[in-house]
Amino acid sequence: MSSQSLQQANEQRMARALQAIEKLQAKLTAVEAARTEPIAIVGIGCRFPGNANSPEDFWQVLTNETDAIGQVPNDRWDADVFYDADPDAPGKIVTQNGGFIDQLQDFDAAFFGISPREAVSMDPQQRLLLEVSWEAMEHGGMVPEQWASRPVGIFMGISSHDYSQHLSRRDQSEIDAYLATGNAHSVAAGRLSYSLGFTGPSLVVDTACSSSLVAVHLACQSLRHQECEVALAGGVNRILAPEFSINFSKAHMLAPDGRCKTFDASADGFARGEGCGVIVLKRLSDAMAHNDNILAVVRGSAVNQDGRSSGLTVPNGPSQQSIICQALASAGVKPEDISYIEAHGTGTALGDPIEVGALGAVFGQSHSRQNPLQIGSVKTNIGHLEAAAGIAGLIKVVLAMQHDTLPAHLHFQQPSPHIDWQGIPVQVTAKAMTWDSQEKTRLAGISSFGFSGTNAHVVVGSVEQPQTAKPDGFGPYLLMLSAKDDTALRELADLYGERINQPGTELRDICWSAWALRSHHPHRLAIVAKSLKDAQTQLTGQLSHAITGKTKQRPPKIVFLFTGQGAQHINMGRQLYKTEPVFRQTIDHCAQILKADNIDLLELLYPSTDVSVERSKVSIHNTANTQPALFAIAYALTELWKSWGITPSGVLGHSIGEYAAACTAGVMDWEIGLRLIDVRGRMMQALPEGGGMAAVMASPEKIRPYLEAGVEIAAYNSPTNTVLSGSQTALEKVLANLEKQHIQTIPLRVSLGFHSPLMAPVL
Repeated sequence: MSSQSLQQANEQRMARALQAIEKLQAKLTAVEAARTEPIAIVGIGCRFPGNANSPEDFWQVLTNETDAIGQVPNDRWDADVFYDADPDAPGKIVTQNGGFIDQLQDFDAAFFGISPREAVSMDPQQRLLLEVSWEAMEHGGMVPEQWASRPVGIFMGISSHDYSQHLSRRDQSEIDAYLATGNAHSVAAGRLSYSLGFTGPSLVVDTACSSSLVAVHLACQSLRHQECEVALAGGVNRILAPEFSINFSKAHMLAPDGRCKTFDASADGFARGEGCGVIVLKRLSDAMAHNDNILAVVRGSAVNQDGRSSGLTVPNGPSQQSIICQALASAGVKPEDISYIEAHGTGTALGDPIEVGALGAVFGQSHSRQNPLQIGSVKTNIGHLEAAAGIAGLIKVVLAMQHDTLPAHLHFQQPSPHIDWQGIPVQVTAKAMTWDSQEKTRLAGISSFGFSGTNAHVVVGSVEQPQTAKPDGFGPYLLMLSAKDDTALRELADLYGERINQPGTELRDICWSAWALRSHHPHRLAIVAKSLKDAQTQLTGQLSHAITGKTKQRPPKIVFLFTGQGAQHINMGRQLYKTEPVFRQTIDHCAQILKADNIDLLELLYPSTDVSVERSKVSIHNTANTQPALFAIAYALTELWKSWGITPSGVLGHSIGEYAAACTAGVMDWEIGLRLIDVRGRMMQALPEGGGMAAVMASPEKIRPYLEAGVEIAAYNSPTNTVLSGSQTALEKVLANLEKQHIQTIPLRVSLGFHSPLMAPVL
């Protein structure tokens, strides 16, 4: 082999090696990107103290600086009987207060296909998780039924078991078949997957107070590892019995006034609280591809353990410092990037200084007295929700990012003397403040430390979504509601009536969301409204103008019929073009294709000036323009109906409509169909004029005796509607004779005799 050949061979080997290295590098880059991809938060559901039964309600609790602590409800235990100011008094509790939610006995078992008998043996925590998870999915624009049999993961924190203790006090003869499934913590997640048909990972986390934030960490990991498409993560806590409150009282953990006075000199323990929070998570790339409403993103997270410390339940400063550093590294951010920390902040004289000390160790060099790290804790509003504490703090941070405001941290009057406020650059958000940043992305950390020793920290960032122009509105609108029975439907209508006229509400958005983003149940109601006030009046009235009923088991079959030439006119579909993004995008796509043949579809359909209008009135009836214009309208209408979930079981078409029908049926691609129609129209336009068409209101048998040479039956529309086509001169003679017989005729606005031998030259 010559030296030149050897050199060429070596160069080829080098080129192949470089290609292989580039491919490996691309794979490594993709793997690393997947491993660190931000996780989008696209939905929230919650039930927190202070009647915070939705994200909007919870934000009002925070912005109104609501102290949601109250006396122990009578349906839990008698607070007076169990109270004693002495924490060491046997069988007594040092406080009568806590953070509670209502509706303990209320549960719509039938909604989830659960029998009343089984529901009695179900832990209220399971009931609450079912309801709040459903609400979180709908808040995220996800219809649960559409995700059945798909890998949706469930990751829930839960640690208390008051209800099983309550049931165990019954006589053994009262034990039913539902005791185990109703109270096993594993079933709290498993039942959710079972009820909604989800097939992704389904598990419960119990690390005590850090449970729900650990659940979020595991959910994010599962999404990055492609184990699930969507994940529901959160936590739940219900306080039903006094035993653990007695226990915490004996350990001197509870605040006598029942309030978390975090970071304050008066901090003397925490307040027990209950509630539930669930967030819906997706990989950021998926959320963006689906045009989800991204509320915030989880940039990184970490979990660790105290190990051997000064006590099993005593917080460990070095471990807290370590977990924050791990989470920052996971998120790929530096300490100076963080502007706020949602602290664990139980409000104990021991725990608060340890936590602030750990923050100082991490952020002491990156922040200063002039640029302090803001800190706060939602526990000052709603108490310590234990297994649901972390998710409550995370939801608070997400809402704060949405509203550009850090809510006030309550009960901070005198800074704790056990914290080095001069040496540690932190500032408690004692007053609400605007949360802005020099950068577009704001970053915050959320801490959660369990008395089991397991710690979690999550880094959350805001996200800038592109602002899309809202289409012009027009009315009236159709609002459709549904439920599983008439009573629930009436309650739903009342709820919409109460909420529909709030500031910033748009009737168009409400109607679209009710149709596209909610489940559709058998009992249905529909109203037609021109305004928010009109809708509110109808919903809160007697519903006398509403259309109500129950759907059939099987939806009716739908057929699309596509029209032919003759239906064209300028401004057809103009309101849809202005108000429906799907319709507009489809028309714009067609216009781009037709530009190559010098057809300005938008100016043809929607002329911009008076001169254009007069020109379009003529141009729209030009065959070369008519055919692609009608086809584009048919295409856009079909895509619009499909976007609303309405698809045909069959299709029919006449003339040009046959091509639209074929495309709808999948016989050919829409773009190919448009190009074909474009060519078809131009070829027909090239034929000499002199043809005509007319609709005749009579049967073919009645018409045939009057037909002349050059005129033929072109279409059979119905037994009494026949279309004629042919030479214009001959056609006029036929029509004159038919009118003498008192037969109605309607000339069509065409310049050619379509569907007649006059079209033969096109072939």
